[in-house]
Amino acid sequence: MASSPCGNSNFDSGLEIKTRSVEQTLIPLVSQITTLINHKDKPKKSERTLAAIHRVGQAVSVAVGRFVTVGEAIATENQELKDEMGQACFEARRAGDAIAQLTDVGSALPSQSDGRVTVFSDRTGMVKAARLLLSSVTKVLVLADRIVIKQIITSRNKVLVTLDHLERVSTFQEFVQIFSQFGNEMVEFAHLTGDRQNDLKDEKKKARMAAARAVLEKCTMMLLTASKTCLRHPDCESARINKDAVFHRMRCALEQVIEIVTEARSCGENKILPASIYNGIKDFKVGSEVGLSEGVCESMGSQLEALVERTEDFTDSAYTSHEQRQAILGLCQLARQDTQQLVNAWQQSLHAKEATEDMEVAILKTCQSISDLRRELHKVAVIRASDLLKVHGEQLPLRALKAAGAEGNLEAMAEYSRKLTEQKEQLVETCRLLCHVSGTEPLEITCVHAEETFHVIGPQIISAAQTLALHPSSKIAKENLEVFCEAWESQLCDMALLLREINDIFEGRRGTHPLFPQKHSANLKTAKAVKLDAEEQTSMAKLGLELRLLSSDVDTEVEKWEEQEHDIVRQSQSLASMAYNMYLFTRGEGLLKTTLDLFHQAEVCASISANLLFAPPSVLFFLLFYRSCKCICCFIKHKT
Repeated sequence: MASSPCGNSNFDSGLEIKTRSVEQTLIPLVSQITTLINHKDKPKKSERTLAAIHRVGQAVSVAVGRFVTVGEAIATENQELKDEMGQACFEARRAGDAIAQLTDVGSALPSQSDGRVTVFSDRTGMVKAARLLLSSVTKVLVLADRIVIKQIITSRNKVLVTLDHLERVSTFQEFVQIFSQFGNEMVEFAHLTGDRQNDLKDEKKKARMAAARAVLEKCTMMLLTASKTCLRHPDCESARINKDAVFHRMRCALEQVIEIVTEARSCGENKILPASIYNGIKDFKVGSEVGLSEGVCESMGSQLEALVERTEDFTDSAYTSHEQRQAILGLCQLARQDTQQLVNAWQQSLHAKEATEDMEVAILKTCQSISDLRRELHKVAVIRASDLLKVHGEQLPLRALKAAGAEGNLEAMAEYSRKLTEQKEQLVETCRLLCHVSGTEPLEITCVHAEETFHVIGPQIISAAQTLALHPSSKIAKENLEVFCEAWESQLCDMALLLREINDIFEGRRGTHPLFPQKHSANLKTAKAVKLDAEEQTSMAKLGLELRLLSSDVDTEVEKWEEQEHDIVRQSQSLASMAYNMYLFTRGEGLLKTTLDLFHQAEVCASISANLLFAPPSVLFFLLFYRSCKCICCFIKHKT
């Protein structure tokens, strides 16, 4: 195995373990096998010890028998794996039987001298059987894992087909019908990929999966409103551009998920992890600490120059102050001097044929200067990000764009679009700087995701604002712009969390803060903690998506309403938001972090939905709201 299931194992199955579930399944098996082999070191056993060995051997055999039965059932249901799975199951059963025979009490005879029992089983045979068992069981597990991958691919294909249908619809009625199917398929895909993400051992793959799933989650609502806007205004070019961008991004995210689960290599994979200063410094320090190695020491100068070249993202930025730029350049020059001294000391040590004191001092000085450079770059990136988040936290360009679009003021909208574009460029550049100092490769991936998100959503907001400016009375166009602005604001919140995580890594206090604050904790009633199973999560998630779809239809309907009825609109939108948070909880995401949060949200949701029954009789959609909310609340009460 490329990765041993329980640390230092002597058994090599020849298969790489990529998921935690497979690894955790193998751990007890490896432990039992190790126990059996270790006991074979002493040929004479007491009756008690022999009985224990016999029990372990029989337990292994019985467990393997049950395991193989499941494997054979999987083979029957999946004909494409029938031959491979059948062979692996056969080998596992044979190895289990061999271990049972080798640990059989009947193979032991009493010693004439001390009354103890001598075991004459062949230790080589036990090792051989153990290797065969571990290898075959691992193969069965890996083959079963391929079924999970197949399920994800099948689910993705269903989503893609429905996505193509959604892109070609021409009427609202057809769109609503297909989007409902799309929502159900996305729920299924989200569960499968969420389980896969949690099961992956590779932290980089987990981060990439999380990024792709975040795109799909946010794009689902964008797709809904962008498609509806295009249907309402079919001749509007900006509406078409807005919708096309969402569909393209969803397809890219779906493809990225499949690349991760199938480990396919794409031409764009190198873009996922750009050359960062963090990695450059890590590699350089490793080289400096083993400076007596000829090849490493001679290449340190070029390594440092490559690292210094990456600092140009900091020094060439128009937003870096003169003092910060000079500090970075000064530390780069100091690192060059210390590196040259290290190379000189290494050359002197060649004559002495041992590490000299000068060599030791040069290594320490080089490591210190590189650490100082990293500290300065970290400070610059963090200050830049903190300042940007403070300035852009007020969302002035977004507010101005919304106002200009609602007024149909194309000139003002063009001006605020330029300001938003400038803001986007600042955020994109800052995410790149944070990537350089992130401290871990998973955080690098998260920084790249944040950079790409700002880069994509900025133009989408502008196209949505252009559509609203051309159709200022369109409620659907207004709703669409709101959804994209919310996605922008959400990414700013994610960036703040990312910044805190990078700081925690740098200062050695990772994980000391919760990702989200607990809300309404003072108002929560005492409730029994429960866990939703997969079927219950799916049911509730479908209700959540249904509610989000209905909320959009309500917004379409209330275009006909009078001004005095806007309070009902506000309540309905609040209700939809809460229902969506409840749906996200079933996926382990969103602001609701505990079952207590969920119960409280359900109570508030039920209260608002009941009030909405007093809406004007003509508003049929509110009855649908009440029905869906009631289903969720009854579901929660049943669980408690």
